[in-house]
Amino acid sequence: MEVQVQDKRLATIRAAFPKEGLFAEKDWLISPDAFPIDKKFSRDLEQLGHRLFVFQRACNQLYQLSVKGKQPDWVARYLDAGKPKKLIEFSRRTEIRDDLPRVIRPDLVLTDEGYIIAEIDSVPGGIGLTGWLNQTYSTFDSQIIGGADGMLEGFRTVLPNGGDIVISQEAATYRPEMEWVAARLNQTSNLEHQTSQWRVVSAENYQPQDGRDVYRFFELFDLPNIPGIEKTLRANAESQITITPPIKPYLEEKMWFALFWLQPLREFWRRELGDKYFIKLQEVIPYSWLLDPTPLPQHAVIPRLEIHDWREAARFSQKDRDLLLKVSGFSPLGWGSRGIALGSDLPHAEWEKRIEHALATFESSPTIMQRFHKGRLFEHLYWDPHSADLKTMKGRVRLCPYYFVEDNRVKLRGALATIAPADKKFLHGMSEAILVPAKIQ
Repeated sequence: MEVQVQDKRLATIRAAFPKEGLFAEKDWLISPDAFPIDKKFSRDLEQLGHRLFVFQRACNQLYQLSVKGKQPDWVARYLDAGKPKKLIEFSRRTEIRDDLPRVIRPDLVLTDEGYIIAEIDSVPGGIGLTGWLNQTYSTFDSQIIGGADGMLEGFRTVLPNGGDIVISQEAATYRPEMEWVAARLNQTSNLEHQTSQWRVVSAENYQPQDGRDVYRFFELFDLPNIPGIEKTLRANAESQITITPPIKPYLEEKMWFALFWLQPLREFWRRELGDKYFIKLQEVIPYSWLLDPTPLPQHAVIPRLEIHDWREAARFSQKDRDLLLKVSGFSPLGWGSRGIALGSDLPHAEWEKRIEHALATFESSPTIMQRFHKGRLFEHLYWDPHSADLKTMKGRVRLCPYYFVEDNRVKLRGALATIAPADKKFLHGMSEAILVPAKIQ
């Protein structure tokens, strides 16, 4: 019986697959089962969304106070490092002062203790994929987080009157999944006899239209490759259109996790987040440092590492090198796992070279160091296309909950589980990984 059920589910998933695909030139392993999480964890996930919304609001506030001289000026200096002057000026415009991302997607690594947030993705892929997975798995499983249409309903609130999903060449991999989202929303709109329409357009030749809001699916470092973007920015500055995520490169830096742990900012975070949220976020934000090469006074050390100079970290033994180096942002290397290195994986000389490089380039492209937390092992069924049968993978899980900010309420509308083989240190979508929606068990 069990085998028949699984075969039927696999057939359902294959039959539902859009013929245009969901990711350009990418595939993954399919499974007859969603990834189960218990009720307690699902409640925690629900609450995490609001905590992260308050955290992002506080980040926005801290930067602006720093610019005005009401918080340390080094905060804005760090966050603006390596960015074009015009972009910095635009991000400070009063018209967009309070604008925040409407979609919040953290990357959670599930560990033996619970989970940690590897990062918060500022321009998240996977919205259409998770929407499709939720719809497909909901035909045979009633416990999928967000249900069949949660992701679509969530995305509709981002562009409630229709609008343009503007995708750059750099992000073209994700175009098919956003085409799927737009087509589904238009279908529903037509059935409800509404005039709202959503469309996917190329950033490279985009012409803004008055009143037609924009969902930005391109990184801000990519702006020089997008001719004519000036018109879109001008329309946003003149309040003819809204752009989400907003044109605020300072919000898209991984260094926020390092700033979160800095002693001089502790009182600010406690005040803005409130004691409860501050403590809760300390449990899930991994300890991080900015690799600032500024010499320390002779009596000072870098907290928790107990070193006086970053070059001492280059001499750590392999056991002590469970540390990640990450390019903070505003760089093609800030996307995916391109700009990440794990110390314990690298030969000593290479680790030393990476630290030297990070220190030398800090002014133009800051790097952070972060404690590495190993994912715990889970077992999950998948269909092996080579042997044409069901197998069990022992793998580590990256869970990506999708939160949508809807009228100041934050709603969890779906969660994508990526189960990567146990030998993979960095957990992301790849052909050897299983991609499934999450369900409440």
